[in-house]
Amino acid sequence: MKVVVQRVSGAKVTVAGDVIGEIKTGLMVLVGVGQEDREQDLFWMADKLAGLRIFEDETGKMNLSVEDIKGSILSVSQFTLYGDCRKGRRPNFMAAAKPEIAESLYEQFNERLRARGLQVETGRFGSMMDVSLVNDGPVTIILDSNND
Repeated sequence: MKVVVQRVSGAKVTVAGDVIGEIKTGLMVLVGVGQEDREQDLFWMADKLAGLRIFEDETGKMNLSVEDIKGSILSVSQFTLYGDCRKGRRPNFMAAAKPEIAESLYEQFNERLRARGLQVETGRFGSMMDVSLVNDGPVTIILDSNND
């Protein structure tokens, strides 16, 4: 499982002109599910993400997690994180999980975050989405469950 995490002061996702998910302070998360990913990958990723200390404390040090600050998460599925561009000029997405498997793991990932008490807004799996955000910092982190 690959995740791009951005610390945001606001983010939203729109489908066909309608806002379907929106947060204020928290994390904008692009979530890619690979063919090799299993339940333990999503558990590891959700727990890592919830506890990731990328928010500043009173001394300005990155020492607080999204849980600590009572922030929210905007989670958007993103199979293109598995795009392989090593050959040619068009990405190959063969390493991405099939949609029916990816959707199930993506939903379980979001539920795992909610079970930790986090507010999780989402995009719409498989839809063309417009995502807008204000990256706070900017802070952007890439996590990969296969590199734990």
